[in-house]
Amino acid sequence: MNKKELAKQIIYRLERYYGKKRTVTLDYTTPWELLTATILSAQCTDKRVNTVTPFLFSKYPDASSMAKANISDVEKIIHSLGFYRAKAENIVYMSKDIQDKFKGEVPRTLKELTSLSGVGRKTANVIRGNIFNYPSIVVDTHVKRVSKRMGLTTNTDPTKVEIDLMKILPKENWIQWNVWIITLGRSFCSARKPECEKCPIEDICPKIM
Repeated sequence: MNKKELAKQIIYRLERYYGKKRTVTLDYTTPWELLTATILSAQCTDKRVNTVTPFLFSKYPDASSMAKANISDVEKIIHSLGFYRAKAENIVYMSKDIQDKFKGEVPRTLKELTSLSGVGRKTANVIRGNIFNYPSIVVDTHVKRVSKRMGLTTNTDPTKVEIDLMKILPKENWIQWNVWIITLGRSFCSARKPECEKCPIEDICPKIM
């Protein structure tokens, strides 16, 4: 079975097991809120981010207000998150970028999004897929690890993994792949002790560790 055929089989299994569910577990109501929350989620769980964003967004409800924020005030609100100093700086300067470069609106293209402070390809693809419905593959630690175990990539660099997956996954499944594989990674395919016997693709997975 080649990689494309294997990918189709995996997609078929995961769709039957999880159903179609295109969503992120970060809480948000606007594109700017999702962008901010995604920046905050680096090296941190979505659940933890969701504990600080309600107050953060009540005090700074949009890019305009965050652009005027004192970084030390933002640090105090997000102090419980890892790398809070860098994250506070990033979301303030990202908001200033949006105000200065894009008239207060979150941009759509990969080039424009990655021009913002603190925004890399992963964060940009979260926004493109979930806000603008643009087919995109988000390579986080789960997608990178699980896709490699499935034999769909041999790379560890996130950009190279993204390119590998783009070549073999049907474009209409790119956004859904992110949700399925992150869920699978959290449920069964953990880094240290994968529960292969419980996994819905156990019998077709190469299990490359």
